[in-house]
Amino acid sequence: MAGLIITPRETDFERISEQQVETLYKEVGIGSNTFEHIKSRLKKVTAEQDKTDKEKAPDVSVGILSRERIRFKLEKSYTVNGQEVSGEQEVTSSCGKILWKDMLYTELLFRPQAPDASFSIYDVTIGVNFHWEQKETQTFTGQLRITVDGEKLYAINTLPVESYLESVISSEMSATCGIELLKAHAVISRSWLLAQMEKRKINRIEKEKQISCVQKDDELIRWYDREDHTLFDVCADDHCQRYQGITKTTSKNVTEAVQGTRGEILMSIAGEICDARFSKCCGGMVEEYRYCWEDIDKPYLTALRDTTEEKVDIDLTKEENIKKWIHSSPNAFCNTTNTKVLSQVLNDFDQITKDFYRWHVSYTQEELLQLISSKLKIDFGKILNLIPLQRGKSGRISRLKIVGTKRSFIIGKELEIRRILSSSHLYSSSFVIDLLDLDAAGVPQRFKLIGAGWGHGVGLCQIGAAVMGEKGYTYDAILRHYYSGALLKKFYE
Repeated sequence: MAGLIITPRETDFERISEQQVETLYKEVGIGSNTFEHIKSRLKKVTAEQDKTDKEKAPDVSVGILSRERIRFKLEKSYTVNGQEVSGEQEVTSSCGKILWKDMLYTELLFRPQAPDASFSIYDVTIGVNFHWEQKETQTFTGQLRITVDGEKLYAINTLPVESYLESVISSEMSATCGIELLKAHAVISRSWLLAQMEKRKINRIEKEKQISCVQKDDELIRWYDREDHTLFDVCADDHCQRYQGITKTTSKNVTEAVQGTRGEILMSIAGEICDARFSKCCGGMVEEYRYCWEDIDKPYLTALRDTTEEKVDIDLTKEENIKKWIHSSPNAFCNTTNTKVLSQVLNDFDQITKDFYRWHVSYTQEELLQLISSKLKIDFGKILNLIPLQRGKSGRISRLKIVGTKRSFIIGKELEIRRILSSSHLYSSSFVIDLLDLDAAGVPQRFKLIGAGWGHGVGLCQIGAAVMGEKGYTYDAILRHYYSGALLKKFYE
């Protein structure tokens, strides 16, 4: 038992005897039986609240776009600030506020008045900075929140997780995918999302700023993750998960996949929600987490061959091995040209990409120099060589040294390398370099990059998983293949 006694004066406190203190405590305190009863009731209430929270699917906030002027249309009635509105709307940034209907606001929240209400946002950019970048009008259900940060306005859509997932799966892949692949994707998309939401909650409480860049005079190591979103849980583009509201038609299969796995997630053996990453095509070898993001290990995101057949181990961190690997076409689930499978996995604008398992690009000295110099703002003179200093287990380069006649510079990790060596993005950082047409001074006049895979290659390989589904693997078998040691659990009912 503990307590606090406050008296008007110090002398009053000094007069109180131990017996008087004991008498006071007995008068205001509770007996052991009563205490145990209260403790039991509290445990019961807490357990019931935990059960209620577990049974309820959470809402997710998705950042759709940010700019100084946003145009949108409320297809049905919405309420905002106590008034009912519909139809064409426009908001602009003005003096750090939101200008709407000649009034300034710090935030606007448009709430739907009917379950089937929707709103359309004009000129939403998809594939930001990728080779398929384009703009389109997109339609969404749920709430629309307009907020401001600096001089930019943000359009944020809030909706239930399960509704979000139906759109993500239809946006990430064709809605005509096989049911087992769709179920697998529902589980990993849900897992990844809830893991990000949990991480954002922890970061907000602890107010920790995530470090995603290490810069020195001769080196820039940068990775791109999701902790930089502070106004919402996730964004709507490939940086997080491709989300296009109800713009993409949701098929019966997608609905069945989401509802059939409702609340199911992957959990690590340590009891944490799995940060279930995925990419288009691993190129035959799945990569480890640390070579693309922070230098930490996630036991369920490890390197593995994309096949269940008997295989010979190969160390792709060594240059002689990665050259043989990339110049060959090893058997793997994702090594396919099956148009039926590819049309299921890839949306229309993704299908323009034909060569992804093995690919190549060529640059002249002038083209490569212009690319690198414009991105890094460094005068290299002439480019002499591109030297891989570190490769991940899949052969993806995580540190690359650019050697010029005037100076050298090191860049990483994989996405930064892909950004700097392309006007948009290289398909992956798993590539080898051929120096061609050397002049009398030994300066290459052409550079040929020969590569493997499409994306970072960590976690599930979408094309490989699609092939597994076609071969009869169930969704839990697909998940066991790509997330070794992870457990399939029910997170909410």
